[in-house]
Amino acid sequence: MKSMIDELWYGNVSPMDDTRNNTEEMKELMSYIARHQEELMATLTDEQKAIFEKFDDCWSEYASKAEKAIFSYAFKLGARLTLETLMN
Repeated sequence: MKSMIDELWYGNVSPMDDTRNNTEEMKELMSYIARHQEELMATLTDEQKAIFEKFDDCWSEYASKAEKAIFSYAFKLGARLTLETLMN
């Protein structure tokens, strides 16, 4: 078995890119999002599209930062739980 630390170091593990845990409900929601965005874009003027794209870029950046913060918190929490378990 390969070391998880080595796998992280070499970039072989990327939690952000792992979509195996997406539920059917999440996949369905992504489909709805894509369809609604496509329908919305078809109704917007060029100026409105530019504004919407800026909004979408900002939202994506926010979501990425939030996911990173949640991952970091959860990782630290897991490490603390493991430490506490080993110490008792």
